[in-house]
Amino acid sequence: MQERSIIELEIKQDKKTVIGKSRTITDHINGNPSSQKTQVDELPPLVSALKSSAQQNAASFHFPGHNRGRAAPSSLSQLIGERPFFHDLPELPELDNLFSPAGPILDAQKQAAKLFGASETWFLVGGTTCGIQAAVMATCSPGDYLILPRNSHISAISAMVLSGALPKYIIPEYDFDWDIAGGVTPSQVDKAIQELGKEGRKPAAVFVTSPTYHGVCSNLSEISQLCHLRRIPLIVDEAHGAHLGFHPQLPYPALHQGADIAVQSTHKVLCSLTQSSMLHMSGDIVDRDRICRCLQTLQSTSPSYLLLASLDAARAQLSASPGTVFNQAMELAVETKNTINEIPGISVLDFPRFSNFPAIDPLRVSIGVWLLGLSGFEADEILCREYGVVTELTGTRSITLAINLGTCREHVQRLVSGLRNLSATNFLPTVHQGEKRETEYAVPFNNDDISSNIRLSPRDAFFARKRKVSIEESIGEVCGELICPYPPGIPLIIPGELITEATLNYLLQLRRSKGAVISGAADPLLSSIVICSSG
Repeated sequence: MQERSIIELEIKQDKKTVIGKSRTITDHINGNPSSQKTQVDELPPLVSALKSSAQQNAASFHFPGHNRGRAAPSSLSQLIGERPFFHDLPELPELDNLFSPAGPILDAQKQAAKLFGASETWFLVGGTTCGIQAAVMATCSPGDYLILPRNSHISAISAMVLSGALPKYIIPEYDFDWDIAGGVTPSQVDKAIQELGKEGRKPAAVFVTSPTYHGVCSNLSEISQLCHLRRIPLIVDEAHGAHLGFHPQLPYPALHQGADIAVQSTHKVLCSLTQSSMLHMSGDIVDRDRICRCLQTLQSTSPSYLLLASLDAARAQLSASPGTVFNQAMELAVETKNTINEIPGISVLDFPRFSNFPAIDPLRVSIGVWLLGLSGFEADEILCREYGVVTELTGTRSITLAINLGTCREHVQRLVSGLRNLSATNFLPTVHQGEKRETEYAVPFNNDDISSNIRLSPRDAFFARKRKVSIEESIGEVCGELICPYPPGIPLIIPGELITEATLNYLLQLRRSKGAVISGAADPLLSSIVICSSG
């Protein structure tokens, strides 16, 4: 009992430290008088270096072959102009080296680290996928256990293949009406750690996705405390949360809640170019030199300076007005949700649906359409075809929208008009008044002990001998390929797992849905499946 009291006291003290740190950093981000004012009249360091280099009257005898746009393919230059080619330069001395930065890249990364509250930040040109792979490889060696939610992004699975880590899965909370998974709770993480402890094992790292694709945020403060009491690093897939903390009504970001590594897709809600991301580190649990070695292994030796400069520019855009940059987007998000909630037969995913979690990102708007007798795929197709509305994510019972800095009121009005038309055409009042319409989709993650389905590690399954069998013959076999409905890019069957009748039925139902795409499978029509051969 005395030992437990000491641990509880340490948790409370650690919690005060984390909250205090969060408030201090948030005050800085929100532009309080104590924060430093960003210089907005100067170009960001990497953008400035790229501009100066492109303006040189150089006799170019280096790559790329379009030679500063002189030989740019006409079909593409007619589409985007010639200026992008002028700035598509290689690793010239004045542009610094991504793997050994000492000039503008180092300066840009230091400014990003300061803004996001990291001890060190690395720019990524391979997306958050590359960052997650590096984070797992930097913390896990072959045979080590990684605690992670079963609905993690495909990059976490490939990270286990690369590192040789073994999964200890957590089944996320699930909302049956929406057919949407939430995050993981501190108690689930604690239970997973204790279960490994009973086997004489300690996890090499804990991996959490927060926010999820639908914006559900886990309680990272408590999870980080549980991890740090045992010196276990916490890795957060924060691909959808690079904007968190940059408005008083946005949830705290992962680093400010004690995460050791946070990987963010700067190109999602923020405004860098697609494929550009950042990896942030805090604390001293993770070996930063090992992160560097992993990134050197995974990233291209010919990084795009357009991508790198866009990261620097996105950082500068935030620095110019960190506390107010999302004001308009937040106002539009609130207006959009309030208006949609008034449309009969249509609902908006809100906090009470996942009450065990501290927040849902207010800029992520998930709209339920099942009371209209429509799947999310069908609603998405109608909105796109008839109203030119393109959503971010479609599901079996909902569609999800991303509100960002470029969202305008005219587009919101077009969305609302389309949803009103869907309601007028499809809403059944009797259902709305109380009849419960059952989902036609089975729930994919409803097994409390999914570990019983793991027969091979992801790495062993990846390198195992394979053979194809018909869909009917695959039940009970060990899957040899990663089968992933896209969007959202979350694997339904992972190599090394037993193929069950329930998951197979769910896949077949998705295949029949308009708009659903099955990626990873050798046969996207799923008439056959690749399994691990025992012979």
